[in-house]
Amino acid sequence: MTAIATDSASDRVRFSDLVRSAVRMLPEFPMVARGLLRLATLKPARRGSIGALIEAHASRRPQSLALRFEDRQWTYAQFNAEANRIARVLQDQGIRAGDAVAILMENRAEVLIVVAAVLKLGAIAGMLNHQQRGDVLSHSIKLTQAKLMVVGQESREAIESTTFAPGYAAMAFFWEGEGGAPEGYTALRPLAEKASSENLPQTARIPLKSPAFYVFTSGTTGLPKASVMTHFRWIRGMAGLSESAVRLRSDDVLYCCLPLYHNNALTVSWGAVLANGAGFALGRRFSASRFWDEIRANRATSFCYIGELCRYLLNRPASERDRDHAVRVIVGNGLRPEIWDDFQQRFGIDRIVEFYGASEANLAFVNAWGLKRTAGYCPLSHAIVEFDAEEEAPARDAQGRLKRVAKGGVGLLIGEVTKKTPFDGYTDRKASEAKLLRNVFAEGDCWFNSGDLVRDQGYKHIQFVDRVGDTFRWKGENVATTEVEAALCASGDIEEAVVYGVQIPGMDGRAGMASLSVNGGRFDGVALASALRQKLPQYAVPVFLRLRQDQETTSTFKHRKVDLKREGFDPSRVKDPLYVLEQNGYVPLTTDTFVTIQNGQARL
Repeated sequence: MTAIATDSASDRVRFSDLVRSAVRMLPEFPMVARGLLRLATLKPARRGSIGALIEAHASRRPQSLALRFEDRQWTYAQFNAEANRIARVLQDQGIRAGDAVAILMENRAEVLIVVAAVLKLGAIAGMLNHQQRGDVLSHSIKLTQAKLMVVGQESREAIESTTFAPGYAAMAFFWEGEGGAPEGYTALRPLAEKASSENLPQTARIPLKSPAFYVFTSGTTGLPKASVMTHFRWIRGMAGLSESAVRLRSDDVLYCCLPLYHNNALTVSWGAVLANGAGFALGRRFSASRFWDEIRANRATSFCYIGELCRYLLNRPASERDRDHAVRVIVGNGLRPEIWDDFQQRFGIDRIVEFYGASEANLAFVNAWGLKRTAGYCPLSHAIVEFDAEEEAPARDAQGRLKRVAKGGVGLLIGEVTKKTPFDGYTDRKASEAKLLRNVFAEGDCWFNSGDLVRDQGYKHIQFVDRVGDTFRWKGENVATTEVEAALCASGDIEEAVVYGVQIPGMDGRAGMASLSVNGGRFDGVALASALRQKLPQYAVPVFLRLRQDQETTSTFKHRKVDLKREGFDPSRVKDPLYVLEQNGYVPLTTDTFVTIQNGQARL
């Protein structure tokens, strides 16, 4: 099988790197040991829950900061009491263990408080995406099978665009907002103010194996799927990622401006905070221009990122205040190797805890050692296997088995499904089964298909390369979009690049195409082509370019590629400037050239 990319020897993990990192970790070894012990001793059948963890912090450190949102804040005692009041309101409405409560609100303090209330009952918090509308949001709500929904006043238009608008007989609708509740809703706050703030007895009886959240995954195609996050997997992640790697102290404050329906906020950020009773500073939304001001205002010592967030910050003009903050450790995923060093040095970040994981995955990688340009280490049983990009499936040999790639190679990441590493799956059983690979290395074995291509860096470390759906085959070779995007962005004139494959009639595979945002409108097609040919194999140089002022992204800063792929390079469908690669460089793509390509008469 053809390798997707040439291995970068500088990104391999060496034994000497691990030794140096281990020495640096010695002062924090007790915290690491606690996390590893918890990780090793947790059992799904044991009692324990996120709600019980909140109660423990309220008892041990009642006056410590639990949550800050804009000009309001709660101590652990206050946060726990408020969650108890709402839990009793929900209980009076008939919510019991195993029931689902859908939550539709934009980022604000009440989201976390309502989530905590739901968890204290042993119920399931269905974390709806407030960006969705109409049929897509209706589909998500249906998957939760919720008995009750809490709607924030800012999301009224969203819920009323669905078939589940107030009046739907099988669901109660509660209003979280200022003033009286509109018709069809019940106001939550007045009822909560009258309720008891004492801990609920059932919280202590919740088993770890109980579902805690439904977290929706967007995927690359089709409608969203609701993945199940149990208390066991959430607390296991807290032990492995937060206690063992992030290692926040009780006097730390973590700032998070990512949406709370996303696991980077709900699990990674909140888990890092609850591991040792630190403070959680919640941002309403991400703003590159206001980000560091909010860090300073919240006196944050940590924050959670997604890779694109870091790139947006790095693209801002340099400032003398770039290091005027108290942040020493950040946690997140998707920080690209090509900007890692620049970001860390410019903003003076001592430690970057990159990780790899997914809402539904049964394994995770964590950069607990503080190494550079790696998604980290995973002690659990996993494999990196050869992948057929043309068939978009793992390659099997004559006996039907999968084959591991060599060190430094790129392949599909899979994780073995066992009693210790179960696959909780989705609410849809058919969708769950589709994520499993069977008879992989032996008859009867079962492995989780991550859908991601990664590089084996050695010592059980990986580097994320690409999503399977974003990898395409051209001229008999596999092209990874992130590596082409990195080469494009290395040009000083390219501010943002989105790479994807487009079909050409009569040709195998997909030709590379890039949607570009150019600094100051400066674009030199000849110079760019020359630079790319020096950085990339010929087959990986994009054939087509599209110039756009702004690239469309999801709420978690992932590029939207579906429409770009569908519109392709057709001048009748694309109003942006289009370019095609010729021998001397990129030149404007005319209608005549398009027709020539469609007729198979062009040499590409």
